[in-house]
Amino acid sequence: MKNEKLKIENREKENCENMLFVANKPRFISSNKFLNQLKRKYGIKKMGFSGTLDPFACGCLIIASGQYTKLFRFLQKTPKTYIATLMLGAYSPTLDIEKIEKIENIEKTKPQKIKEILNSFLGKQTQLPPKYSAKKINGIRAYKVGRDEEETGERRGKEEFLDKEIEIEIFDIELIDYSHPFITFKASVSEGTYIRSLGFDIAKKLGTYGALSYLERINEGKFFYECEKKLDPYEYIWPKENEYFKKEDLLLGRKLDINNFKIKKKGIYKIKKDNFLSIIEINDKITYLLNRITLC
Repeated sequence: MKNEKLKIENREKENCENMLFVANKPRFISSNKFLNQLKRKYGIKKMGFSGTLDPFACGCLIIASGQYTKLFRFLQKTPKTYIATLMLGAYSPTLDIEKIEKIENIEKTKPQKIKEILNSFLGKQTQLPPKYSAKKINGIRAYKVGRDEEETGERRGKEEFLDKEIEIEIFDIELIDYSHPFITFKASVSEGTYIRSLGFDIAKKLGTYGALSYLERINEGKFFYECEKKLDPYEYIWPKENEYFKKEDLLLGRKLDINNFKIKKKGIYKIKKDNFLSIIEINDKITYLLNRITLC
C-alpha cells in the first residue's frame, strides 16, 4: 500500500513538472545560462529549450520541462520572425557586435535601394551558416571550432562561415528604419535560417561589410512571449489529429490495430485519450513515437 502511494505521489510530482511556455531571453546571456535561471526559478531539474539564441540576442525562447522535453521535434515553430539592426561598414568574424574588428565609413544610400535589396532575398535559397554558431560539425558545436582556430591561428575554411550550404526560405522581409549606417529590418523565415548570415549578405549587396548590433526573435510559429504562460502542447504540435477507438490499448501501450483508427492513411498523428497524449506513425507498421505524455 505504501509503495503504491509513493508511486502515485511520484507520478503526480512528475506531472506537475510538465510545462511548455515561452520565455523572454535577455541580451548578453547565453541560452544555457538563462535556462539555468529558469530551472532555479521553477525548482525543476529536467528542463530544456528549442532554438538557441546568441548571447547578444533577445526574445522568444521556447521552454519545456518534464515529459514535454520529448515534444520539441513535434512543435510547429515555423515561420520564425526577427527584428534585426545591421551596422553597415562593420566587420566581425562572428557577424555581430561581440567581435567587431574594424569599422569603415561608407556613403549613405537611398532607402529605396535598401528596400529593393531586402526584397531580393524573398523566397527559397541557400545560405552559409556562421562559423560562430550552435550548428554541429562532426559532433562538435561550430562556435567551439571557431574558438579553437582563434587559439591556434589555424583557419579551416572561409573566415566567417561554414563550408556546407543549407536550404532556407525568406517568407517576408521589410525595412523598418534606416539611420545611416544602421538598417533595421523585420524578417519572417524558415527554421534553420541564420539572421546574422542574412545581415552579412544584405551588406555585401550594398558593397560593404555588415554586423548585427541588435537581434530579437518575436515569435516561432504560434509561439509568442506571454509572461511565461503555460501552454497546452496538444495545440502546438504539428501532427494531424486522429482517433483510436480502443482506449485501453493506448493507455497500456499495446500493439495497435489499423482497423481501430479513424484515419488509416500513412502519416504521423496525435491522439488524445483522457489527459494523455500519444504520437503514432502509420506506415508499413504502426509505431509509437511517443505514448502516455500527461497533459496538465
